[in-house]
This record gives sequence, C-alpha cells and structure tokens, in this order.
Amino acid sequence: MKKILLILSLFTLVTLAACHKEDEAIGIIGGADGPTAIFVAKDGEKMGYEIITPEKAKEIMESGEEYVLLDVREKDEYDSGHIPGALLLPYGKIEEEANELIPDKSTQILVYCRSGRRSKIAAASLSGLGYTNVKEFGGINDWKYDIE
Repeated sequence: MKKILLILSLFTLVTLAACHKEDEAIGIIGGADGPTAIFVAKDGEKMGYEIITPEKAKEIMESGEEYVLLDVREKDEYDSGHIPGALLLPYGKIEEEANELIPDKSTQILVYCRSGRRSKIAAASLSGLGYTNVKEFGGINDWKYDIE
C-alpha cells in the first residue's frame, strides 16, 4: 500500500511540476504515508504559512503582541494537557469553524498539535481560507514550557 501511495504521490508531483507556470511555486506537506497536502502559489503570493520554533512562539506570547493560540489536536488530547490560553480547534474542523472562531483574517495565529504533522495541515488550511498571519510551531511534544 505504501508503494502505491508513494508512486501516486510522485506521479502527482511530476504532473504538477510539468504543468505549472514559471511564476508558480509548488509546496508539499508530507505525512508518514506520503503527501497530505499539495499547494500551488503564484509569484508574489505568500505561500502558506510561516514555520517558527517553539522558542519563537513563546517569545511572541510573552511580547504583548496580539495572537490566537490554536491547539489542533482532538478534545481528549487537549483535555489531557495543553498550552495555557490555547483554543481547541481540531484540524479536521478548521474549514467549517475557523471563520466563526477567528473572523479577522489578519489575526496572528500560532498553531500546534502533538508532533507537528497536524499543525502543518491546519496552518495550510488556515492559509487557504485567507488567513495571512499564520505561524506553525510544531507539537506540544517539543514544548518546554508550562502546560495546563
């Protein structure tokens, strides 16, 4: 099964690369079983989101800047421990609930999950919905600070 997914993924990438224009960039978010999302951005567009370190996220949280902290894990994971101030928005519900939870598309959004895979998918989804200030900092597994 993994070979089929790998072959299909490579075929998709080659097809996109062959069909894209010179002023476009292709981005891929990979998962354990191949790409989980593929993005195409035209020249001059911001492609996706910014990846930052947990240390940079902590710095933003302590700076006084306005931000929304999103935990994109499932409720049981959130309930077992989360970063103080985090809002729960499971990554599978972003497309249907993000606009209600965060109506201002320019809001600085800090996104995390358990290990970093779901937060990358979530950050890409938010960017695709038009959010322009999305920062993904991986997973709570790498968070060295307080958890509640």
